[in-house]
Amino acid sequence: MIPKYIELIDRETNGQRYDVTPLFADYESFSALVGDIASAFETIEFDYVAGIDALGFILGAAIAIELKRGFIPLRKGGKLPVEKNSVSFVDYSGTQKALELRVDAFPAGAKILLVDEWIETGTQVHAAIALIEAQQGEVGGVATIRVDDNESTRRLKERYKCYQAWGEE
Repeated sequence: MIPKYIELIDRETNGQRYDVTPLFADYESFSALVGDIASAFETIEFDYVAGIDALGFILGAAIAIELKRGFIPLRKGGKLPVEKNSVSFVDYSGTQKALELRVDAFPAGAKILLVDEWIETGTQVHAAIALIEAQQGEVGGVATIRVDDNESTRRLKERYKCYQAWGEE
């Protein structure tokens, strides 16, 4: 069953993506979304929640607060003014991009719940995982509103516990 808050996602957009910001703007719906995702990971041990720039920051920070964990931002390339690691990828639009992570973002061995608002092709999440693993972190799960179905995202689901609030219809 599809949660009622999914109806707030704007599907009448001009681009290749839906707009989730109306869902974020509605307190009750946003709270329900955060609660649903958080409850899916209550029994999974992890130390931090990491969110992918930019809308993954909003959702990830809210989940971190709900689960009483620290929040780690994975920034867009060129944004961090400190020592960092960087991974390049090609996003859903075919554009070359990069993600960055502070080299001291978490201690080695930390377990991380990775959050993004939508996983289209999976390349951005795979880049985020590469950054976390390069710093000896362990991805304990991946959380999102929706995961589009393709070869890359199927590999992601096979390897990690993935939760999508808007599951299969």
